[in-house]
Amino acid sequence: MISHLRGTVAGVAPDGAVIEIGGVGFAVQCTPGTLAALRPGETAHVSTALVVREDSLTLYGFGSDDERNVFELLQTASGVGPRLALAMLAVHHPDALRRAVATGDLDALTLVPGIGKKGAQRIVLELKDRLGAPGDVPVSGNRATPTVAPSWREQAQSGLVNLGWPARDAEQAVQAVAEDLAAEGAPPESADVATVLRAAMKKLSRQ
Repeated sequence: MISHLRGTVAGVAPDGAVIEIGGVGFAVQCTPGTLAALRPGETAHVSTALVVREDSLTLYGFGSDDERNVFELLQTASGVGPRLALAMLAVHHPDALRRAVATGDLDALTLVPGIGKKGAQRIVLELKDRLGAPGDVPVSGNRATPTVAPSWREQAQSGLVNLGWPARDAEQAVQAVAEDLAAEGAPPESADVATVLRAAMKKLSRQ
C-alpha cells in the first residue's frame, strides 16, 4: 500500500493532482479542500489510499491521515464506494461525519450528492460504532490549512460540478456565497475553498 506521497506538485486539475517523485508522476484524486492547498511547483505531502480494481489502480490523496482513515472506514458500509466516500469528505470534515453518524443526522448526510434518506439510514446503522466520536482522533500535523487562491471561484465551481451539480447551478451558488461573505464584511478571498463549497452546497440543497 502507498500510504503517503511527498514530492513536487506537477499539476492540479479540478478533481485531482499529479505529484512528481523521482521523475515519476503519481496521479491522485482529491477533495476540493485538499486540492486548494496544493500549488504547482511546490512540495506537498499527502496521505494516500490505493484502491485496487480488476481494471484499475486509483490513488486517492488527503490532507491528513485522519481523512484517509475515515475514507477507508466509510467504504466498509454497504453501497459506499471510493467516489462516494470522497464526496462525503468533500462535503464534511471527518469530525462532522462522525457527529452526523453518531447522532443520526440524516439531513447532514443527505447533503452529499448520491446519498438519499435510505442510504443515510444504512450508513448510520453500519458505521455508528466504527467511526468513533468527534474529537477522538487528533488532526495530523501534515494537514495544510488551505486559503483560497486567486482562482477560488473556479475551484469551488469545479468541485460542485464534480460532485454532480449542473455547472449553471454551481456558478449561481458560488456567486450567492460570495455575496453573503461580502455582506458580512468577509471577502471571499479570506475564506477557504472547503468552507465556500459547504456553504454553496447548503444553498443548492434548498433548491
